[in-house]
Amino acid sequence: RTHVLSLPLSISINIVYVASLKQMTSKATSIVTTYKQKHIMGATTGTTVRVVSGRMVQPPSGGGGTPSEDIHLTPWDLRLLTIYYIQMGIVLPKPPVGGKSLVDALASSLARTLVRYYHFAGRLAVEELGDGTVTVSLRCTGEGAELVHAEAPGVAVADLVGSVHTSSPVDPAFFSLSGVLNGDAAIQSLPVLSAQVTELADGVFIAVSMNHSVGDGTNFWDLFNTWSEIHRGGDVNNTTPLLHGRWFVETSPVPIPLPLSKLQHVLQRFHLPPVREAFFTFSAASVKKLKARANEEMATNAISSLQALLAHLWRAVCRARRVPKGQETFYVLVIGCRGRVHGVAPGYVGSALVVGRAVCAAGEVQDKGLGWTAWQLNRTVASFDEATLREFLDRWIREPTFPYSKDLSAGGGLEISNSPLFDVFGNDFGWGRPLGVRSGFGADDKSDGKATVFEGPEGEGSMSLEVCLAPDVLERLLADHEFMDAVTLPLPA
Repeated sequence: RTHVLSLPLSISINIVYVASLKQMTSKATSIVTTYKQKHIMGATTGTTVRVVSGRMVQPPSGGGGTPSEDIHLTPWDLRLLTIYYIQMGIVLPKPPVGGKSLVDALASSLARTLVRYYHFAGRLAVEELGDGTVTVSLRCTGEGAELVHAEAPGVAVADLVGSVHTSSPVDPAFFSLSGVLNGDAAIQSLPVLSAQVTELADGVFIAVSMNHSVGDGTNFWDLFNTWSEIHRGGDVNNTTPLLHGRWFVETSPVPIPLPLSKLQHVLQRFHLPPVREAFFTFSAASVKKLKARANEEMATNAISSLQALLAHLWRAVCRARRVPKGQETFYVLVIGCRGRVHGVAPGYVGSALVVGRAVCAAGEVQDKGLGWTAWQLNRTVASFDEATLREFLDRWIREPTFPYSKDLSAGGGLEISNSPLFDVFGNDFGWGRPLGVRSGFGADDKSDGKATVFEGPEGEGSMSLEVCLAPDVLERLLADHEFMDAVTLPLPA
């Protein structure tokens, strides 16, 4: 605003105590000071991770973009200033070389990746106009993306992608720019892209943190795919051309003034209750079975595999939460706008997302079946046609609203992010495909009801869900035979 996985891992559970930040107006300076202190050579960032070095990686000269170019942000971008960076990383086997040689090589391939994503070497900037409004833009300054080298010699791959349970949660120190809101980057001139390479006892964890106001999951995984492809010597000339210019409705002012005297006034952090986190993998056959059942119940073929899987989760969570049948429950869906709006092509760079909400009584979700529940999700997605999306953009310019991390936990709903269509396991940097994928604190927070979907390790329609729930609720979910019967069990040793 997208995690542990292995072959043949199906369930990985860990306790995540979300950073307990007192509700307050953003104190960006103190957050950034803490972040900078963490990135002192040799600093320890907790019990397991030691930062070795940090550098700014710049695109080669002539890589595109000019220091004078400003990219003005759309409502899709601006509304995300109040949430955290996208943070996701992959667990890889041990590379043939490590230390400075490994990081130097990764810095070289990242620099070449920034030729394609030159604006990610820029900085967000806020301008106070003196009339009670501010504007925010992305300046293509070429200052660079950050690359951090860290070590965690006491952590093994099995600790992150164990056969059943993880021994500990993923330390936030595996991800750079943890605890930084997207808007903080504009106030403090922080990198909008940062990567951290953490050498493990028997592998490596490569994590990327990307400012959600400059790009979304589509851009995030395309950049990750491009970086790994370049590093292993592949050809990226045939990839989809990128469109760096933003798309605005015809009635929009450019830049869009926000009704704030200072950007800090809209940035807030909240105390979130602790959650437990589990990671479930569903085989291609299991997902196919759920989809067939949902469509058969509704006498249609319109329900997608993802909608069937999310409905399966929704019903189980309602049971696990013991929600009274008359109580309202909801599912927040992040809906991509590429291909839904004329002018927003597949290669569009920037956030191109809206949020839909399916709302039902808990009794309906539990009693009317998988197909009916999946159909509510299907209809929510289908309701976002071009006219609806244009209306949203036009209305937001007049009456801007911003999401906050507390919104989901306060309402007792569910939210899904990421996509099973994103290529996670194709990120082979040249020494083996990923063994697993994890999210950081910034993946829309670790809040009660947050779920993230990934392609499954076997591909071909398999999917994985990272789910964050209240501890007692997760315990009941794990004991729910109807839900767990669809989960792929670990294979015998």
